[in-house]
Amino acid sequence: MKIAYYSFGGRYSDNPRALHQRLLARGDVDAEHVWLAGPQHAGSFPAGTATAPLGTPEALAALEAADLVVADNHLPAWDKRPGTTYLQTWHGTPLKRIHRDARSTQPEGEDVMSRLDDDITRWDVLLAPSEAAAVPLRAAFRFTGPVPVTGYPRNDALLVPDVARRRQRVRAALGVPEDRTAVLYAPTWRDDDRFGDGPDFRLRLDLERFAQRLGGSHVLLLRLHYLVPDALRGLHVPGVVDVSHHPDINDLYLAADVLVTDYSSAMFDFAITGKPIVSFTYDFEHYRDVLRGFYFDLHGIAPGPVLARSEEVLDAVEDPEELRVASKERYELFQETFCHAEDGRAADRVLDLVLNHPEVRP
Repeated sequence: MKIAYYSFGGRYSDNPRALHQRLLARGDVDAEHVWLAGPQHAGSFPAGTATAPLGTPEALAALEAADLVVADNHLPAWDKRPGTTYLQTWHGTPLKRIHRDARSTQPEGEDVMSRLDDDITRWDVLLAPSEAAAVPLRAAFRFTGPVPVTGYPRNDALLVPDVARRRQRVRAALGVPEDRTAVLYAPTWRDDDRFGDGPDFRLRLDLERFAQRLGGSHVLLLRLHYLVPDALRGLHVPGVVDVSHHPDINDLYLAADVLVTDYSSAMFDFAITGKPIVSFTYDFEHYRDVLRGFYFDLHGIAPGPVLARSEEVLDAVEDPEELRVASKERYELFQETFCHAEDGRAADRVLDLVLNHPEVRP
């Protein structure tokens, strides 16, 4: 059988990578694998991985010849032949509204939305990481096919036996001493950051103040969204490490002692680790009422404090253990709601599901 993969603009990443790696490790399917590779990411694929340059006739041919297509985002237009199964894994539990549910209309306009809808008509299966996530995912995409609750294959790596060793290795590679508290700051992007009239990108967490106040005991790992990864290129603040281009965010989840985020799906994945989470929502009303809107009441579901000021965030992350104890009940409820399917075996569940699908059965 032939399998084509696509992730985030042609990267080797996310759920498709986890499924690819698990399928190779299982060795129970004779398959030809090809990845659609973006030009700037072509060098990041493992040696020996077959790739087709994104946007070329080769990539189109790979899609149209595939028995199984695995993607975590929308694909360019292609002619799906009879007998092909298109598995859409998506890439996170949506807190913020997405696709046609989003409050704002991006400047690309209706033509782009129609192309995305056209892609959705090709989907055969849409994965959900939890029962709670399945509801907004189905609604946002108006998808009428199966939405199995499998957990996310990419999250299996957070539950393998050697996570402690991997944590040590990643922290060493990033230059984070073991006696430092690592704070991962992973905000989502804002529609008006990327598409608005203003050219300036502002980070509301005060990095200079972080260095001044916590620099002797903490390190900040700054992870910007993949749509704006270079917005702070050249940043140099002592004790702040820009990890926006690190290839695997799971490495960062393991390396970190506490997560600071906002409306990103990162909180749902990071919660699998059991480590504290802070929501920094300085623009909550604007994001809710103007930019996007939400599927869930963040103040009601958040696994930790929801804070509006940078100094409050620094207060919260100063002592992660105190934060963990204070948030224990909220955190456990959050895990029960959003992490119940995450047991380290999601990739096998998904592979068994699609390989037993009539369209792709070997």
